[in-house]
Amino acid sequence: MIRIGVLRVDRAGLPPISRLELPPPDLGFAGARLAIDDNDTTGRFMGQDFDAVEVAATPETAAAGLDGLLAQDIRFVVVLADAATTLALADRAGDRALILNARAREDALRGADCRANVIHAAPSHAMAADGLAQFLMWKKWPRWFLVTGSHPEDQALADAYRRAATKFGAKIVEERVFEDTGGARRTDSGHVQVQAQIPVFTQRAPDYDIMITADEAGIFAGYMPYHTWDPRPVAGSAGLVPRSWHPAMEAWGATQFQNRFEALAARPMREEDYQTWIALRMVGEAATRARSADPDVLRDFILSPDFNVAGFKGQKLTVRDWDHQLRQPILLTTGLLMASVSPQDAYLHQVTALDTLGIDRPETACKL
Repeated sequence: MIRIGVLRVDRAGLPPISRLELPPPDLGFAGARLAIDDNDTTGRFMGQDFDAVEVAATPETAAAGLDGLLAQDIRFVVVLADAATTLALADRAGDRALILNARAREDALRGADCRANVIHAAPSHAMAADGLAQFLMWKKWPRWFLVTGSHPEDQALADAYRRAATKFGAKIVEERVFEDTGGARRTDSGHVQVQAQIPVFTQRAPDYDIMITADEAGIFAGYMPYHTWDPRPVAGSAGLVPRSWHPAMEAWGATQFQNRFEALAARPMREEDYQTWIALRMVGEAATRARSADPDVLRDFILSPDFNVAGFKGQKLTVRDWDHQLRQPILLTTGLLMASVSPQDAYLHQVTALDTLGIDRPETACKL
């Protein structure tokens, strides 16, 4: 029996702009359940059985939730939490467990704040920004108007877009900060206020090809499409969005995968579900191929050059040895469809094109 903990840390906050984005009660956990089914399909032929122990916590109870999993001698813990909580849990676990980060995207977790006991199943901000930047440069849309939220997590995402602009030769013609002043956002008069206020906020910008929104807190980006003063497309946190997964994905066998998830959960798959699924699949794949249930053997195999896992993205996914980030393509998506997939063909790399996305070995600040 190989038992894996899934610890989801829910932080109280405002509801999302759209009621379509309200988080389901089984967010992340449904992905884990599908992964257990997939792991068992192969594992039972080898005498291996898998189980996921699900824990929903708050920031105040997250440490106790982790301690409870460790007390059950669970050595793999998938964590869905913000960056600060993920880091605190990793330090608390120490060498007692391997943490698989399935939510936090901050680049610092893969850089100066990296930890040897953490593997990142979620793509980083840098990977997402680079994936979008490659497509925009292919489109010959190099002039960006960057609008950033006022929260620290928004600034961290904006930093990734600034870095991507420099990396791929784009120019940020202007930056503006959208201040979060609080208050109700979903009211009877909401669309009237948006229609009046957003165009004024975006007027008098220098000529630009596309607006890039950095809104990790989910305060304003959803309002930007069709409300900008100038008739321009929107990307980033709204419009054309870089994602790890999208429920309309059909290529590379994904239709069957989507159907299995929807039969299990009675809803479409979200990014947190996919990232949790791939995290558990990494453990299952390692157990099958290493023919072992020893946690140390599995950890070493996942981090070895021999490891790869299929993720319904057209190529094998592997782990970077310098920061423990799972390499993966970035899907560029609209509300209904996948518009493109990065890395784009024009961008080459001496090792793998996937390393054109995110922080490469010579750039890393991670010291494991």
